[in-house]
Amino acid sequence: MTQHLTNDGQSFDARALLGWYLAAGVDEAIADAPIDRFAQPQAVPLPQSAPQAQAPQTAATRQGSATVRPAAAPRVLASTQIAADCKNLEDLKAAINSYEECGLKHTALSTVFADGAPTAKVMCVGDMPDKDDDRTGTPFSGQAGQLLDKMLAAIGLDRTENAYLGTVIPWRPPGNRAPSPMELAHCLPFIRRHIELVAPDFLICLGALPATALLGIEASISKLRGRWKTLEIGQRNIQMLPIYAPSYLLRQPRLKADAWKDLLALSEKLDAKNKGDNA
Repeated sequence: MTQHLTNDGQSFDARALLGWYLAAGVDEAIADAPIDRFAQPQAVPLPQSAPQAQAPQTAATRQGSATVRPAAAPRVLASTQIAADCKNLEDLKAAINSYEECGLKHTALSTVFADGAPTAKVMCVGDMPDKDDDRTGTPFSGQAGQLLDKMLAAIGLDRTENAYLGTVIPWRPPGNRAPSPMELAHCLPFIRRHIELVAPDFLICLGALPATALLGIEASISKLRGRWKTLEIGQRNIQMLPIYAPSYLLRQPRLKADAWKDLLALSEKLDAKNKGDNA
């Protein structure tokens, strides 16, 4: 046991402390040297000329985490007008890449935009990039992405041909922590515009955060999964189906049976849609 002393003379086990950090999700450093936060200048407030946007009313975090509460007061967010001004996916990708107001941009390795076929009828939206996604710059590129690919393949979908993947948050929060209400508020206009530009027939929300953030409600994924919702985006109503996130299924494999039921429900909707289009 390696004992150390604190400033007040109390001892603690450094190895046990590191174990506690790992259990809390602090699994990697984001800088080579410690940063004196007290010596840094205060953040410059956002310009008052930008349109106003409030943090979403309610949103749940990743599975098993606490609920993300709405911000106490509205903030002026430039992302609202920036997203609205994007005419196509190329504009949106460039706008997100150049957006500096969200602090997550400055701690992430990559800006993770999307992957798959932009003309697909099915768009899957996850919560945020994980460690693998942050390194590659591609959503669902690690073990959870491999499971998602198998889930989609089971009903005839493939990200290279007829499925499109994105995330609500384009930057990985440090240690995979849940995004704050203000970080979520910065990113929400971008994912809403993203969905509007892709204009899918069906939107699959992988986990609670995408569903609750887009719908503006508060609920657990166990209450939401398998129940079709209607999402109003722009001038369209899109059928939305919340299901368990693949990362959650890796931790709770007993729930794969429920996930399969939800995928079959999507498959039935797709078959009916294709028959109607070919009639």
